[in-house]
Amino acid sequence: MGTENSTDEERRQPRYHFDRHTPEYRVEFDEITAEMHEKCPIAWSDTYGGHWVAAGSNAVFELARCPHISNDHDINNERRGYKGISIPSARRMVARGGMLEMDDPEHRIYRTAFNPYLSPAAVKRWKPFIHEIVRASVDEKIQTGHIDFVDDLANVVPAVLTLALLGIPLKNWSLYSEPTHAAIFTPEYSPDAERVAQQHREMREDLAARWNQAKQNPRPGLIKALLDLRIDGQPIPDTEALGMLGLVIGGGFDTTTALTAHALEWLSEHPDERERLSRERDTLLDPATEEFLRFYTPAPGDGRTFSDDVDLEGHHFKEGERVWISWAMANRDPSVFHDPNDVILDRKGNRHFSFGIGVHRCIGSNVARAVFKDMLTTVLDRMPDYRCDPEKTVYYDTIGVIQGMRHLPATFTPRKPLGPGLDETLDNLQKICDEQELARPITERKDAAVID
Repeated sequence: MGTENSTDEERRQPRYHFDRHTPEYRVEFDEITAEMHEKCPIAWSDTYGGHWVAAGSNAVFELARCPHISNDHDINNERRGYKGISIPSARRMVARGGMLEMDDPEHRIYRTAFNPYLSPAAVKRWKPFIHEIVRASVDEKIQTGHIDFVDDLANVVPAVLTLALLGIPLKNWSLYSEPTHAAIFTPEYSPDAERVAQQHREMREDLAARWNQAKQNPRPGLIKALLDLRIDGQPIPDTEALGMLGLVIGGGFDTTTALTAHALEWLSEHPDERERLSRERDTLLDPATEEFLRFYTPAPGDGRTFSDDVDLEGHHFKEGERVWISWAMANRDPSVFHDPNDVILDRKGNRHFSFGIGVHRCIGSNVARAVFKDMLTTVLDRMPDYRCDPEKTVYYDTIGVIQGMRHLPATFTPRKPLGPGLDETLDNLQKICDEQELARPITERKDAAVID
């Protein structure tokens, strides 16, 4: 036993104390990342029971595509006991995190079911719908000269669209939005944790009710896609369905919110670049979007488990060991990105890792880009002189799960609204969703939404 431990001690080198859940990691991200790139692109950390950390782009690329690495979360200890993508494992977990915590071929079955709803062509149909939510969110505040870009815009739009894609009534967006965000920024030891947990329970209850209602009266959308799915001729278990729906909600809400808030903050701090982006958006918007994704990597990384002994990058990894694959740190690798700690809006050849790589690459990337671009350009057009208030900006305490913000207040020159506010708009959009059956798969409905 002593020999085995000694061997492990020797093998698990170099060592680096890595704890992404501390506030220090957010504040010192650039310094920690640079140090790991220089000294230990792959390192062993004793935190959270011990795990490997992959920071370098080569290591991240190889590990994310390695066939001997598992995403599986074996909650009931029925297979090999692997712990999924969270390090440490989330205590609140009551089901697997959807297909992100599955391996092929199971993962592929679920992903294939969602592709017709989330492909580039499918998302393109939603652009008029997205623009109308953005317009209404802005119009709620446009006459006041004040807005919180998180509360009043970036939290609203992704949430409403995600519910539309699912086939859940749009007016329920706030029931889902607050607990989804709060679960990320509220530590489990926080005095607020019980209130957030209660909100989460209420959201899960509503989601379960929607799932059960859809069995009797299905509406177009991702819920129906899961209801129609068969594996070996059998419908999928309710727990797996709810895990998948939870993944869609979590992935659809917080990541796009985080990206939008950080981009708007940066553009407030760089008014010349903001004016340039607005003026040259036909050519600059796409590369700028990718650059904001690279620099602010909304979801910083994922955990994995080695499913076999693996030799890679000069290291020997043992089956069952955990590894944290850092998309965010790989995105700052100077061997891949020149001036990695600068935002360069027209950066060329930006092969960032922000949506992951390999078979588990983010299926919602098309949605995220469409929503982000509409929010950004609408703000540029209708609040061209906005200024964020750094004194009242509130970041997530840690970036261990999402690199997000809680508040981003700003002031601007008031203008007149272009249409009705959010509540009236949601009523109208709900009618449009239902009558035009917008949430049907691209294989069944190809026309874009018509907003009347």
